[in-house]
Amino acid sequence: QVQLVESGGGLVLAGRSLRLSCAASETIFSRNLMGWYRQAPGKQRELVARITNGGLTNYGDSMKGRSTISRDNAKNTVYLQMNNLKPEDTAVYYCAAIPDYWGQGIQVTVYS
Repeated sequence: QVQLVESGGGLVLAGRSLRLSCAASETIFSRNLMGWYRQAPGKQRELVARITNGGLTNYGDSMKGRSTISRDNAKNTVYLQMNNLKPEDTAVYYCAAIPDYWGQGIQVTVYS
């Protein structure tokens, strides 16, 4: 069964950090490009970051320089470390096994 389960979201004060986690089922994790996307109200879903199974990364413009994606292949988990959060980072964040599978999303709300 394919599963992507996000955790670590919530309410955070602007300027603080947050780390999202995504636990994936083993069947997809080892062979997939993994990534994080986000969607704010009234906006299109956008790429935050993605990582190959070999650890190569690339970042979307939205959080470049303030986020780091990583993966632990032993735990079938991908992480998104977000620093210096801003209110405009408020969105639902989705983990993805690109392009086929998506998590349910997790809310991140940044207040000032």
